[in-house]
Amino acid sequence: MSSTPPAHGHPAHEQATHEQATHEQATRPRAVARPAAVLAVLASAQFAVALSTSIVNVALPSVRDGVGLSDAGMSWVVNSYGLAFGALLLLGGRAADLLGRRRVLLAGLLLFAVSALAAGLASTPWALIAARTAQGVGAAAIAPAALSLVMRLHPPGPGRGRALGVWGAVSGAGGAAGVLLGGILTQTLGWPWVFHASAIGAAVVLLATLRLVPGSLEEAERAPARLDLAGALTVTTALVALVYGLTAAGRSGWTDPLVLGAFGAAAVLLTLFVFVERRHPDPLLPLGIFSQGSVGPANLVMTLLGSVWVGLFFFLPLYQQQVLGAGPLEAGLAQLPLAAANMIGSSLAPALTRRVGAYRTLVAGLLIQAAGLLWLARISADGTFLTDVLGPILLIGLGLGMAFVQLTGAAVSGVRPTDAGLASGLVNTTRQIGGSVGLAVLGTLAAARTAGATALPHTAALTEGYRTVFLASAAVLAAAAALSRLLVRGAPRPERDTAGADPLPHSPTAPTSPTKSL
Repeated sequence: MSSTPPAHGHPAHEQATHEQATHEQATRPRAVARPAAVLAVLASAQFAVALSTSIVNVALPSVRDGVGLSDAGMSWVVNSYGLAFGALLLLGGRAADLLGRRRVLLAGLLLFAVSALAAGLASTPWALIAARTAQGVGAAAIAPAALSLVMRLHPPGPGRGRALGVWGAVSGAGGAAGVLLGGILTQTLGWPWVFHASAIGAAVVLLATLRLVPGSLEEAERAPARLDLAGALTVTTALVALVYGLTAAGRSGWTDPLVLGAFGAAAVLLTLFVFVERRHPDPLLPLGIFSQGSVGPANLVMTLLGSVWVGLFFFLPLYQQQVLGAGPLEAGLAQLPLAAANMIGSSLAPALTRRVGAYRTLVAGLLIQAAGLLWLARISADGTFLTDVLGPILLIGLGLGMAFVQLTGAAVSGVRPTDAGLASGLVNTTRQIGGSVGLAVLGTLAAARTAGATALPHTAALTEGYRTVFLASAAVLAAAAALSRLLVRGAPRPERDTAGADPLPHSPTAPTSPTKSL
């Protein structure tokens, strides 16, 4: 691992900081009329992305019955969106820099709205999954373009801090609102309206962007660079092949020729991706970023954390509806205590960091989640929400908020100023990709355990599968806690505070709340 960037006070660091400030001042946009309204529009774009990520989870049993999905197909309704979103986030950010932030945002909103409408109109599994994939592509353009416009609208200072605080709060609110709205729409108007609502919301934001977001914000420096389309194609195809192989293994077995072929294709394509990135003049993912600061280990732990929480928010509503007999609205409302606990954990994280250190706060958050998942692994087929679910999800939400804040900060710590945007996009990418891969693995485990419990009633067999998922998730988080020690080794080493806190970065400026993945 290469050495970390120069510490504050070093001449090279001071020169880099001066160059960054000079660049921002030279490219600063002209004064924008009604900046609060512009920020509201851009935050609404992020809200739409967060809402669409979570709104479908509670509706999955109804979606399955409506278009004839298999159990594996249900996971692809989530994974097709998550894979496209995660794999193309870096490309979306690069496209916004080169083609114009406002233009890319408008194009992403248009694609997002049209594909969400198509998903609501779908009558076959493949049509639905294709529409969700296109929706993920749109989200990958919206999120980085809108955030970069916020950064351009607000120069460094208190105003930027407040704007990023709004951004993080909106992300969390979108996740929580999606869970609740998904239950309401599914139970009252039917599952297609889960997607139609996303389409309407994106269309409204599109019109507001045309009306209120000025073209002056798009006057960005045009770097002499090219989009790395080959890198984007190879990594996206590789991830699709990997997730397909993991999903199919649950049905056909690990030695099935199609499964082995998918794994082989994924390995070849990932190798090709590394080759392309090493040779491309403007790579989608400069591999050297992983050796800066804590970027490498932080993204590894974030991948594990993402794999667990996406699986949790997929399987928990299924247990509530398929085993406990809850309706979509009841299942949606039941997610709100978890969201509230997550917000409490996020708000407690800075104070805990000052008191015991960032590393200890991170490990505590991961272990608290693991304890909650171990508790959740004790669910029964004749249980209730109050006795089997409420206590565990309060622990899980609390730990999730604590850990997520620390990991996001670690993932952008110690990087060069010119790579700060790349590091921010990368941590979101690994979270999304980890979630998609993790859901495929956990789905395979659940299917195998349920299929092996043939002597049990159907609901009891399903419960055995869900218990296996939660137990495996606890083990993954325990491993993540052990691997977190690598963050201390890779982090820049500021002076220790009076409490002897660990040399891990403190909380990030404005993390995207994990509740967006509810």
